[in-house]
Amino acid sequence: MLTDGALRMLVLLHFNALGFSPVQLAWLFLIYEVAGIGTNLAAGWLAARFGLAATLIGGLALQIGALLALAQLDPAWSVAASVAFVMVVQGLSGVAKDLAKMSSKSAVKLLAPAEDGGLFRWVAVLTGSKNAVKGLGFFLGAALLGLAGFKAAVWGMAVALAGILIAVVLFLPAGLPGRMKPEESLSGWRSTDSRINRLSLARLFLFGARDVWFVVGIPVYFQAVLSDGSAEGRREAFFLVGGFMALWIIAYGVVQGVAPRLLGRKGLGEAETVRKAVLWAGLLVPVPFVLALAAWGAGTETLWLTILLVAGLLVFGFLFAVNSSVHSYLILAFGSAGRITRDVGFYYMANAAGRLIGTLLSGVSYQLGGLPLCLATAGVMAFASWRAARRLIGPCVAP
Repeated sequence: MLTDGALRMLVLLHFNALGFSPVQLAWLFLIYEVAGIGTNLAAGWLAARFGLAATLIGGLALQIGALLALAQLDPAWSVAASVAFVMVVQGLSGVAKDLAKMSSKSAVKLLAPAEDGGLFRWVAVLTGSKNAVKGLGFFLGAALLGLAGFKAAVWGMAVALAGILIAVVLFLPAGLPGRMKPEESLSGWRSTDSRINRLSLARLFLFGARDVWFVVGIPVYFQAVLSDGSAEGRREAFFLVGGFMALWIIAYGVVQGVAPRLLGRKGLGEAETVRKAVLWAGLLVPVPFVLALAAWGAGTETLWLTILLVAGLLVFGFLFAVNSSVHSYLILAFGSAGRITRDVGFYYMANAAGRLIGTLLSGVSYQLGGLPLCLATAGVMAFASWRAARRLIGPCVAP
C-alpha cells in the first residue's frame, strides 16, 4: 500500500508538471481502475482455488514488475505514447494492489474472533492501518519526486518492495486458509445474497463520491494555487499537495481504526448496524454540496477558499471513513465463510467500479466546470450512496 500510494502521487504530479490536461491525467488512472474491477472478480476465485498466500505473493511480485516497467518511461516519447504506456503500467499496479488487498481482507473473516465485536475491531484495525500506510505513501511519492526525481524514486520503491516480497515468502505462515472445493467455477462471481449486492452498490457510489474530487480536481487546484510556476515553486507545491493528500488518507485511516468506538458496535445487532450505516451515509451528503457552493461563489482561487476546502475535505474524510469502516464490517458479517473470497471480491469489484467512474468524472467535471462542478458531482454520488444504503434496511435479516 505504501508503494501504491507513492506511485499514484508520483504519476499525478509528474505529468501535471509536464502540462497534461485534467482529462489526460484522468486517463492515466482509468486502466488502473478497470483492472480493479476484473481483478477483484477473478481474485476471489483465484484465492478460493489456490489459497490466499498465492494471491498475496502474486500481488507483491506484480507490483515490483509494474515499478520496473515504469522506470523505462522515456521523456522523448510523444504525449500519446506516454499516456498509453503509463495507463498499461498503472493497470498492472491496480491488479497488484487488489490481489494483496482482497487476500488480507478475506483472511480477517477466516482468522478473527467473531465474539464480542471482535470481527469489527479487527476489520477496523486492518483497514485503518492499510489506509494510513497508503497515505504515508502519498507524501513519500511527492517527496521522492521533489528530492530524487521520477526515475530514481521508482527504482527505489521497486528495490524496497523486493525486500518485502522476500520476507513474505520466507516468513508467511504455511497453510493460510481460503481454498474452495475444486468443482466450484468462475461463473459464481455474483452473490445470491441481496444484502451483499445492495451494500456493493452503496460502496460503488461512496468511492465515486471521493474520487470525483480526490483523483484530479483537488490536487490540480492546489498545485495551481501553491505553485508560482518556477522550478522551486513546483517543488514546494509537490511537498504541500502530497502532504495534504497524505494527511487526508492517514486521518481517514485513523478514523477507520476507531470507528467501532464511535459507533458503539459492541452489543449491536445487524439491523442496528445497518441503520447506523444509513445515518452516516446521510451525514456525508451535504458536505460536497456546501464546498461546491463556496467554490462557485468565490469564482477564483483565493486563500480563504483554500482554507475552507482543507477544513471541509477533512470533515468529508471523517464521515467517509466511518461509512467505509461500516461497509468493511458489513461485507464480512453478511458473507459466509464458505465463499468469503468470492463475496469480498464482488464487493471490491463494486469499489473499483466506483473509483473508475469517479476518476473519469474527476477529469471531465473539472475541465468542463472547474472545482464547483467537480465537488457538486461528488455530492450527487454521495446522495446515490445514501439511497443505496437505505435499501439495506429491508433485508437486514439473513435470508
